[in-house]
Amino acid sequence: MKRNRLFILAAASFFNVLCLMACAQEHATNEKKLSIANTISKSTVLLNNQNALIPLKELDKKNIASVSLGFAYSSVFDSLANKYDKITSFSADSYKDSANLNDLEDELKYFNTILVSINDENTSNAKYVNFINSISKSKTVIISFFGNGSDLKAFDGLNTPIVWTPENSVDAAAIVPQYIFGGIAATNKLTTAYSTKYTIGSGFVTTATRLKYTVPEDAGLNSNNLKEIDAIAAEAINQKATPGLVVLVAKDGKVIFNKAYGTHTYDSTLPDKVTDIFDLASVTKVTATTPSVMRLFEENKLKLDTNIGAYIPKARTTPMNNIQVREVMLHQAGFIPYIPFHDYVKTADYSRDSSAAFPTKVADNYYIKKGFFKDFMWPKMLNSPIKTRGQYVYSDISMYVMKDIVEHISEEPLNQYAYENFYKPLGMQTAGFLPRNRFKPEQIIPTEDDKYFRKTLLVGYVHDQGAALAGGVSGHAGLFSSANDLAIIYQMLLNRGTYGGEEYFKPSTVDMFTSKQSAVSRRGLGFDRWDPDTTKHYPSDLASPQTYGHTGYTGTCIWVDPSRGLVYVFLSNRVNPTVSNKLSDLKIRGRIQDVVNKAIDESRK
Repeated sequence: MKRNRLFILAAASFFNVLCLMACAQEHATNEKKLSIANTISKSTVLLNNQNALIPLKELDKKNIASVSLGFAYSSVFDSLANKYDKITSFSADSYKDSANLNDLEDELKYFNTILVSINDENTSNAKYVNFINSISKSKTVIISFFGNGSDLKAFDGLNTPIVWTPENSVDAAAIVPQYIFGGIAATNKLTTAYSTKYTIGSGFVTTATRLKYTVPEDAGLNSNNLKEIDAIAAEAINQKATPGLVVLVAKDGKVIFNKAYGTHTYDSTLPDKVTDIFDLASVTKVTATTPSVMRLFEENKLKLDTNIGAYIPKARTTPMNNIQVREVMLHQAGFIPYIPFHDYVKTADYSRDSSAAFPTKVADNYYIKKGFFKDFMWPKMLNSPIKTRGQYVYSDISMYVMKDIVEHISEEPLNQYAYENFYKPLGMQTAGFLPRNRFKPEQIIPTEDDKYFRKTLLVGYVHDQGAALAGGVSGHAGLFSSANDLAIIYQMLLNRGTYGGEEYFKPSTVDMFTSKQSAVSRRGLGFDRWDPDTTKHYPSDLASPQTYGHTGYTGTCIWVDPSRGLVYVFLSNRVNPTVSNKLSDLKIRGRIQDVVNKAIDESRK
């Protein structure tokens, strides 16, 4: 009965904890929450970390399960752990009729890392202790122990890492996973001897290596100064600029605001969630293609001052041959902005059913004929006229070209290369192309109700027509992601190449690509930047000259401001039900960015 009551309390507190980790609330309330969190952190101790397993590294090599051994707040624990990597949840309560937990252990056969959460009421349960001892022999086990330190003696025979907090609460459940993944640094030692093994002075020190999930006050901001975000979001929805949106703010490596507004569509009752997946449109350019270029550049496999023809054999007999990679990355290659390939599709080019002749899925019940990209689209781009070389003309063709160069050098498809080199090792769970292959439609935000080309509401199929006809994977569009995943990769860039204890880029590589690299525009290499023409107020009135990132046609943006330690993510589907310019006309993205900028600047006074 007591456990049921605790479970109900945990569920009731779940929204509060997520808000503790996300929403802007009253300053006084959040100061109290921060005080509670700090009290828990001051008494949390990391034990048995002699092999430096914590913070976890090499997430791409881990398959992680979280096992609750009678822990009432496991839903909160797992929710926070899931912000860092994919966690599969198990509960011993599901195996109550078993005299042992062999069935549970059997279900863990595909997992190599097990996060066990247990409180002091259950350390005397022989079934639980035997399970921990057994699973520790073959897998990496990390114990999260909540409650009285005197019960630490139950683990005297183990050498697996233990994160211990004397608090057995919903707040503690939200904090302990952050120690495991490096969101919070371990700094404390035991001040009391609890057994012959866990003596005074026991404890290991770590450094923070990943994002922390906390309240604005933890980064020195006043929550009241962020309230205007709610009003601007409401204005966007009321003015039909977008049916819904998600905003995330990270300051100094701490996620201090992450909130969803509105619904999937105007006629839907499905509310937007912070975990929802959006079509990023041109944010693909800097989140998939450009990082891939940076990696290959750093490995000396790709040279910025080498011509396109050196990498793309098909380009050698075209006008593109002598153009340098650097010009392509700066949008100074002279390419025309785009080619409306969907206008060239004839009835004979597509089918409502898939077949060997029509293998490429463009949308539900829409398949393009085999070779449409290779035989028609790609040659048309390669042979398109070079009209404005040396001038800044933003062109999608540039990133079709860079995708092909990346694939020639890496010998892998772009989507696979980006996933293997960045998304998987960083712990990004949603980021990727072709999301319908991995996620339920209701987790993906719909974009346009396409009346002209595909004749369907687009859910999980890329909005950009050219990227769709190319099969959903392109260098300029096609990437989908949640806000949290974007925060992870852009925090890595803000860190100048490191995250989770691993180096993805040298600082000099990040600095070069994200800084101004053009004599004729504001652009970096691949990255968009703050515009020095102050009449443009781009990307916002108060953005600093260091700001870099990109916008996306579907109503998205990501901006990093190193001068403020800021990562700002804005995701929306402003093209639903059809394309509208209201989001830009109302300056929704920039105004929210400036609410954050003002709050940060105010905190420095």
